[in-house]
Amino acid sequence: MLVRFAVKNYRGFADRIEFDLSHPNNYSFNIFAIRDGVVKNGILYGPNGCGKTNFSLAIFDIVNHLSQKWKKIDYYTNFVNAGNSDKSVCFEYTFKFGDITLFYAYSKDAKGGLLTEKLAVNNSVVFDKKSDGLDIDKSQFPIDGKVLGSLASNANQVSIVNYLLTSFPLSHEHYLIRLKDFVNSMLWFRCLDTREFIGLDTSVTNLEEYIISKGLVRDFHDFLKSVSGQDFDFVEPSSGDKQIFCRYGNGTVPFFQIASTGTMSLQLLYYWIKQMDGASFVFIDEFDAFYHFRLSYEVCKLLFKLDCQVFTSSHNTYLMTNDLLRPDCNFIIGENKIKPLNECTDKELRFGHNIEKMFRGNAFSL
Repeated sequence: MLVRFAVKNYRGFADRIEFDLSHPNNYSFNIFAIRDGVVKNGILYGPNGCGKTNFSLAIFDIVNHLSQKWKKIDYYTNFVNAGNSDKSVCFEYTFKFGDITLFYAYSKDAKGGLLTEKLAVNNSVVFDKKSDGLDIDKSQFPIDGKVLGSLASNANQVSIVNYLLTSFPLSHEHYLIRLKDFVNSMLWFRCLDTREFIGLDTSVTNLEEYIISKGLVRDFHDFLKSVSGQDFDFVEPSSGDKQIFCRYGNGTVPFFQIASTGTMSLQLLYYWIKQMDGASFVFIDEFDAFYHFRLSYEVCKLLFKLDCQVFTSSHNTYLMTNDLLRPDCNFIIGENKIKPLNECTDKELRFGHNIEKMFRGNAFSL
């Protein structure tokens, strides 16, 4: 699980900003949202322009150099904070894999090239690559002097983690394998005017063709009906069909021609839910941009039942209720800080509190 993340000098974040999931409160309700002392599910709130999207993208920077999964093509546009364009961008991750706590930090230049890189396991440094050299635990990775020198200079900016993964035989339970598997299974996506995603998959998929080829048309119908109440009369597809059709009287019409923007967004969500069995950490940016507020609630209930860590960003304060999550799983971003609601007030928050009303009444401050 992702326990903590911090970034500095990335896009709008000139100063270091940290997302700490390691200190949940001792609430006795909605305990599904906490696992092994780490926040498993959460929603990130904040006004327009506060950095919700950019921060979520920053979390997935690790996918760009440790994974071969799909990457956002324009990710490195405006990568460095404009006020500190001559400085590097610094990332810090803390992961928890069973009894292993893994800390991974690195910095990049404006084009995404690795400059420094450090890995520590249970507070013991495995390697530390700085601009002036590389220190590595040779008891774990016996590298000769010539190779060590090449890695230290590293003109082609190869990740030390990736080098170790491909150069040494490791067990399935080794911390590097677990790190690789976690990163390969991370997923970020959104559905606004354009559909974008990072990680988990390796190519772009035609959603309707996928649903038909997997024999999921009826399942997709049931999904739409259960979360949104819409009852489409889908035509049973024939061999070779690549479009879903709906019956209207004596005729048929393509699904995409009659589906609303919100319903098309649900189709994308349906596709990703089918892939999330293998996901580790999911962030859905502005997941409910086209949803009715009650639909957003139903979708969240569905998402938070998944086994992986799932976080979303939203402007919909209808979701800010203890019936769905809990105060330590609702986060506010602003003023270069991210804090859960329970740390934004001196009051002791309980299940019966209307935290949405309190939020709208400015009861929480960073």
